[in-house]
Amino acid sequence: MFRSLHMKLMLILLLLITSLMAVVGAFLTTSVSSFYINTFYEQMSDMFGEGQRDFVASLRSEAARDDGSGAGLQVILKANAGELGIDYRSRNYFILDGRTGAFLDGSAGADSLPRDQSPNLLTARNAVAHQDPALVGDESDITADYMDVAIPILGGDNAFIIYILDNKDSVSDLNDQLFTIIMQALVIGLLISVLLSFLLSKTMVGPIEKLTAGAERVAAGDFDSALPVESTDEIGILTGTFNEMAGVLQETLAAVENERDKLDTLFLHMTDGVVAFNHEGQLIHCNPAANTMLHRSLDDRCSYEELFGSVYSFQDMLSLQRPNYAEGEMVVEERTLELYLAPFSDQARGGVLIVLHDVTEQHRNEERRKEFVANVSHELRTPLTNVRSYAETLLDSGGTIPQETAAGFLRIIINETDRMTHIVQDLLTLSRLDSGHTELSLTRFSFAEAIESVHLANALAAKKRGHQLSCGSLEDLPLIVGDRSRLEQVMMNILGNAIKYTPDGGHIRITAGSTDTSVWMEVSDDGIGIPEKDRERIFDRFYRVDKARSRESGGTGLGLSIAREIVLRHSGTIALAPHQGPGTTVRLTLPISGPSAS
Repeated sequence: MFRSLHMKLMLILLLLITSLMAVVGAFLTTSVSSFYINTFYEQMSDMFGEGQRDFVASLRSEAARDDGSGAGLQVILKANAGELGIDYRSRNYFILDGRTGAFLDGSAGADSLPRDQSPNLLTARNAVAHQDPALVGDESDITADYMDVAIPILGGDNAFIIYILDNKDSVSDLNDQLFTIIMQALVIGLLISVLLSFLLSKTMVGPIEKLTAGAERVAAGDFDSALPVESTDEIGILTGTFNEMAGVLQETLAAVENERDKLDTLFLHMTDGVVAFNHEGQLIHCNPAANTMLHRSLDDRCSYEELFGSVYSFQDMLSLQRPNYAEGEMVVEERTLELYLAPFSDQARGGVLIVLHDVTEQHRNEERRKEFVANVSHELRTPLTNVRSYAETLLDSGGTIPQETAAGFLRIIINETDRMTHIVQDLLTLSRLDSGHTELSLTRFSFAEAIESVHLANALAAKKRGHQLSCGSLEDLPLIVGDRSRLEQVMMNILGNAIKYTPDGGHIRITAGSTDTSVWMEVSDDGIGIPEKDRERIFDRFYRVDKARSRESGGTGLGLSIAREIVLRHSGTIALAPHQGPGTTVRLTLPISGPSAS
C-alpha cells in the first residue's frame, strides 16, 4: 500500500501537518497557562507590592481596629474586587485568621478553600508567627490545579491572612477552546493537505510515471516514442536526458545488432566449424560447418568431454590464460580435423571456444605431393639409369663392341632421352596449366572435323596393332568455341591410350553427338579395362593401372592429367562412362559456346 509514491507523499504531508498542529497546540496551551499564571502573580504583586503601600497600609489600619471578625477587611477587599480580578467563579478572596488559618469571611464560602493548606498559605502563617509582614506566600506552581497568594496582614494585636485563590477554571476553559480550535484547524489542515498532496503528487509523480512507462517501452525494444518535455525543471531535464539516453541506447543496440548479424552470417557461412561451451562444459553455440565436420547434429545436450575430452581436458583449457591457446587433431570418419582451442573469457562465466579446420585435403595433397615427387624421381631415374648404363658400356668397351650393337645402344640412349624430354615437357605443360599461364587460343571450329583429324592421325597406329578402328556418324555436329589444338591433344591422348592398352586385334569405336548446349565424344575399346579400385585415380598424375606395361608402351603417366586440366580450362568434363563387357569407355563433354559461357 505504502509503496506508491502518491501514498508516501500524502502520508508525509499528513504527518507533517499533524506534527505541526500538535507542536503548535502544545506551545499555545503551555503559553496560555504560563501567561495566565504570570498575569495572576503580576496582578497580585501590583496590588500588594511596593507600589501599593497605601492599600496595604489601609488594610493593616483596618486590621488594627477590627474586632477579630475581619469585617473591615471584607469591606476594603470587596471594594477592590475588580482590581484583584475577583470574578466570584474561578477567583475568590478569603479572610483567614492569621494564627489558626480559620476561615473568617470572603467572596466565597469555606468549602471553596483547598482541603490541604497550600505552601503559600503556610508561608503566610509562618510570617504571622514570626511577626514578619514582608514574608508573602506568592510562589508559583505550574503543576498545581490552582493559583494562590497568601498575604499576612498584621495590625495591633490582630493578625489576618488575605488569601486569593484561582482554581484555573478560566485557563482550563481557554485551553479547551484552544484545543477545539486546534482540532478544527487540524481537520481543515488535513483536508487541505490531502488535496494539496494529491495535486503535488500528481504534479511530481505524473512525469515519473511517464518516465516509467517510457523505460518499460525502451526495455521492450521500442525506441521511437520520445517523451514530451513539459517543463524546464529537474524533471524536465531528466526527461530530456532520458530521451537522449534512449537514442544513444538505440544506436548502440543497432550497432551491436549489426555486429551480431555480421558474426551470425560469418559463423553460418564460414567453412571452418565453430563450437562454444560454457563454464560447465555444455554446448552453447555451433555453426552448420561444425555439424558437417563432426557428422552429427549438435544440441545443448552435448558436452565438451563427449566431443573433445579425448583431445584436451576441459579444466586444462579453462586454466589457460589468454591469449594462449591449444592445438589438436582428431579423425572423424576418415576426415582429419585440426582443432584450435582457447578460453573466450577470464571470468567465472566464461567458457571454451573451438575452431575446427578440415585438413583432409591438405593431408591428401601433401601425400600426393610426396607421391608426385617420388614418381618424378622414379620416372626420371629409370631412363637416366639406362642412359648411364649403356653409355658406360660403350665407354668401357674400348671399341670392341660391334658397330651394330653399339648403334642399338645409342638408339636406346636416344629413346630414353626422348622419354625424359617428354616427361619434362608434360611436367612443364601441367605447371603452366596449374599456374594459369597457358592462354587458350579460342576459335570457332568444327567439332566433327577435329574428331575426323584425330581419327585419321591414329589410323596407321591402329592398323599396325591389328585393331579395327571405326568412327560413327559425325553429321549435324555444331561448331564449337575452344582451343582446337589443345582439344585435339586431349582426343589424341584418349584414342592413343585405347590403341596402346588394347591387345592386338581389338576393336575401338569413336562416337559423338550434341545437345542444345554441349557436344560429346566417346572412345570405347574392348581392351584390358580399368579395375574398379583404380577408376577414381586414373586422372591423377603419374598414376598407372599397370605400371610395367605403361612404361613399356612409352607412357609417362601424365597424359590423362594434362587432358583433364585442358578440359577443365574449357569448362568441360572428361570421365569414364559406363561400359558393357571388357574394355573401357572414356567420355569427353564440352560446352558449345566455349569456356566463358559455362
